[in-house]
Amino acid sequence: MACPIQFLCRGLRAVGLVLLYYVFSIGITFYNKWLMKGFHYPIFMTLVHLTVNFYLSALTRRIMQCCTGKQRITLSWRDYICKVAPTALATALDIGLSNWSFLFITISLYTMTKSSAVLFILFFSLVFKLEEPNPFLILVVLLISSGLFMFTFESTQFNLEGFIMVLLASFIGGIRWTLTQVLMQKAELGLQNPIDAMYHLQPLMFLSLFPLFLYNEALSLSTSEKLFRVTELSPLLYSLMTLSIGGSLAFGLGFSEFLLVSRTSSLTLSISGIFKEVCTLVLAGPLMGDKLSAVNWLGFVVCLCGISLHVGLKTYYSKNKGPSVRQLSSKSPELEFPLLQPNGEKCDDSAADDDEDEITLH
Repeated sequence: MACPIQFLCRGLRAVGLVLLYYVFSIGITFYNKWLMKGFHYPIFMTLVHLTVNFYLSALTRRIMQCCTGKQRITLSWRDYICKVAPTALATALDIGLSNWSFLFITISLYTMTKSSAVLFILFFSLVFKLEEPNPFLILVVLLISSGLFMFTFESTQFNLEGFIMVLLASFIGGIRWTLTQVLMQKAELGLQNPIDAMYHLQPLMFLSLFPLFLYNEALSLSTSEKLFRVTELSPLLYSLMTLSIGGSLAFGLGFSEFLLVSRTSSLTLSISGIFKEVCTLVLAGPLMGDKLSAVNWLGFVVCLCGISLHVGLKTYYSKNKGPSVRQLSSKSPELEFPLLQPNGEKCDDSAADDDEDEITLH
């Protein structure tokens, strides 16, 4: 039996990790929208974010290697090109289109439309046989689809071009997360640790988006006073600093998701994600001036019901019928962070870990 003090410590740690996840996730959403108001180069912004992500993940790998004394995994070129490239391409397009859409749509519409990614993740999970079909999935699809329709119905701030971009990003996101799950669950690759996965994905993601940048933004950016035609040093430094902040937020988001999942469970991340959407929409009004009608709010509630049902079903089936995909133990060395290990714990925490022994990385 775990002692009450340890239960309290575990609870406080979980709350702290959820709040950390909220700071980075909500922060990067509002940051991207704010930046796009004055810097109309979303693909270039994404490329900068990927570069910052790569160097931060490389630095984190080095720190982890020093702390654990274990050599981090480095894939061969054959595995890197053949097995990582599809995931990198899907991830790059998902993030690139999502950032691009901020030129056209509000945070509210973006948040709601991105929630539909659950539908596409579910679809591709069934295609790749990562999830078992059940009749309740039809209800999940109907709730999320109806909620999305109600949210966009007679919206005063609706933009078709931006909506299509986010919807396409959600579709590609379904492929992205399915391929990511397959990639991280291949034991022979050794990418179970998301930091290692991020490190290997960033260069290929950069190469995937670079042709789109050359086609759509390179000429305009080369003649822009934002970067290449600056007359003073301070505007250039300001632009580079603001772009780097976004890259740090993007890395912090991936890192906080990893910490939340590895130290609690994937269910905690899923439930936290639902409330994060609510927080984002509540903040979008006073901070960005987003306007929502009663029908829009009702659609959002219906969509959240569908997502909540999906999370509940996954939890029920995983506990009562066994996991449908290979899962990683939360006590796996690949998911351990020495700096997060409590010192001198004397209480037995096996009871507290009964519901968190295994996690599924999506």
